[in-house]
Amino acid sequence: MREENTYNQKKAPNPVKISADAFGPRPDTAVYWLGNGGAMINSRGVCIMIDPLLEGFDMPLLVEAPLTPEETGELSAVLITHCDNDHLSRVTCRKIKEKCGQFCGPHYVAGLLKEAGIPAAGYDIGDDFRVGDVLVTLTPADHAWQNESKKHATRFFRQEDYCGFYLKTADGSIWMPGDSRLMEEQLHMPAPDVILLDFSDSRWHIGLEGAVTLCRAYPDAALIPIHWGCVDAPGMAEFNGDPEELRKRIVNPDRLHVMAPGEPYTL
Repeated sequence: MREENTYNQKKAPNPVKISADAFGPRPDTAVYWLGNGGAMINSRGVCIMIDPLLEGFDMPLLVEAPLTPEETGELSAVLITHCDNDHLSRVTCRKIKEKCGQFCGPHYVAGLLKEAGIPAAGYDIGDDFRVGDVLVTLTPADHAWQNESKKHATRFFRQEDYCGFYLKTADGSIWMPGDSRLMEEQLHMPAPDVILLDFSDSRWHIGLEGAVTLCRAYPDAALIPIHWGCVDAPGMAEFNGDPEELRKRIVNPDRLHVMAPGEPYTL
């Protein structure tokens, strides 16, 4: 359910342009925040995007994406966590589909992609599949906010319609929990090396207290906050949060990397 209020918007750093070289071979694994809730991983030349929103959003932005669909290089896969249009961008997916080896997500998301003319593979929560040398696992998420909204409850949304992605690479593990309220299952994952942390004040997202608890469970994980500081929506909790508030509450606070969209973090 959308939460209307007035929030002190925090703006993300200005984006760093992602160049064509970022899609090429490399000897390690780099993680890029794409702005909003998206990310790109290049693991030794295997390039994967998660929830890319590069064009076509229906709300004003504080920070633009660090590249356009036309500037996107060859991708081994695009992974989509859920159906919200700031994560499943049909405009972006249509424009990059010829550059992408496969689109993957929960079964419901895969069905929506197919309806949009984009071939996609659907998976259950807990399923594993490989993208090159990267092992991808769907992790549970709790984000069925549409069931509380008369406008958006076009069907009964199930928990398995939403997911996170846990990626095991040759250089370490990367976990994007996705948009989700904190779940007990999320506190008992194999310890990731990097967490792409959905950071939002909304009660259908992890929120500050949930983020503190999650970070306590994985005290050595590098933290890259996403889903903040990009959308000009002072009345919507979903797009607002201040990651510096998290820094004050966690052990090893230097592991929190408040990064610009397009800035690489190397494992």
